Amino acid sequence: MKVEKDKIVSVAYELHVDDGESGKEFREKVSKDEPFPFLFGAGNVLPALEKGLEGKSVGDVFEVFIDFENAYGDYDESRKVIVPKSNFKDEEGKKGKQLLQVGKVIPMKDDKGNQLRGEILKVDYKGVHMDFNSPLAGYDLYFKGEIVDIRDAMPEELDHGHVHGPGGHHH
Repeated sequence: MKVEKDKIVSVAYELHVDDGESGKEFREKVSKDEPFPFLFGAGNVLPALEKGLEGKSVGDVFEVFIDFENAYGDYDESRKVIVPKSNFKDEEGKKGKQLLQVGKVIPMKDDKGNQLRGEILKVDYKGVHMDFNSPLAGYDLYFKGEIVDIRDAMPEELDHGHVHGPGGHHH
């Protein structure tokens, strides 16, 4: 079986970034014991990574370089914003002090309903200072890994656009 549209592809990989100073800096490792599964062709991973995996089989190794422009783009200062503290209340309407910790990454939605992830930079009298840039914004990415498994996607996975079951998304 080959990596192609509508297949569930599981990969083990190492991700390195070019930090511009020391060269390649290690960022992340996904092992063969717990590979990363995704629905190929559903837009859940970077298009350039998918292109580098297309047509490969189980056991094939890959090396994919993605420049920052085709990865997460430049770091954008305008994506750093101050959000009112009143937006961070729990179900009972109380301040979410446990939530407001520097370094915490919080899933949020913008005014158009788009999913965002923001990192808390600081909390002060002005509000909650957040950075909505990807942690990989501005970096060239180097993936090196192996195709661990390929299977046909189930109809439910195709309908939902993502992996279900062990190691995948559960409803």
